[in-house]
Amino acid sequence: MTPFLAELLGTFLLILFGGGVVANVNLKETYAHQSGWIVIVFGWAIGVFVGVFVAGSISGAHLNPAVTLGLALAGSFAWSMVPIYLLAQLLGAFLGAVLVWIHFKPHFHKTDDAAAIKAVFCTAPAIKHSFQNVLSETIGTFALVFPVFYISGATIDGQSASLGALDALPVALLVLGIGLSLGGTTGYAINPARDLGPRIAHALLPIKNKGTNDWKYAWTPIVGPFLGASLAAMLFLFLQS
Repeated sequence: MTPFLAELLGTFLLILFGGGVVANVNLKETYAHQSGWIVIVFGWAIGVFVGVFVAGSISGAHLNPAVTLGLALAGSFAWSMVPIYLLAQLLGAFLGAVLVWIHFKPHFHKTDDAAAIKAVFCTAPAIKHSFQNVLSETIGTFALVFPVFYISGATIDGQSASLGALDALPVALLVLGIGLSLGGTTGYAINPARDLGPRIAHALLPIKNKGTNDWKYAWTPIVGPFLGASLAAMLFLFLQS
């Protein structure tokens, strides 16, 4: 399996579990309907665990353009591989969202709440405030990427960092902690591909009562995570110097 395919499959599984748990909670007439935030954050954490476990030994299991950018900025990942990883992550996220829709299609049809439907695919702020929303995504992604440098054994000598299968659990626990502690403001995208790929799927799929795609907000879970990853890389480089 190539790194491209590993990143695609890992991100696909991340969204299958993550988008799936939101669908399970939000959509009408599922057994988990309205089971709440704690169920959602655990579902996302398990999605991270599965994705990292599958892809870790092959691609390093970035599964997130912000992680890829942060590692590249820190000199722990080759810049030539960045576009390949970003494309794989975006495509994997899109395909994962499509499979979630296929799996829950009758429940999408029964649900008339456009916001609940969109939440299966992408994030939205609890309180709309552009600066605060970007700040939340920046802080959340910093809290993800900075520890990942140490979990992955990243160095500044050009060696590629790799999470590997054994590091799936600590990364999953890290994402669980971010969701529990910081996620309630914007839904903690902390991953541009996780938000953009499924948002594109939401726009393209023939979903009844789906409402707007909210493209005016779509830049926030892209810019915030990239800022957070850049700050994490800068601090890592400073501490290693």
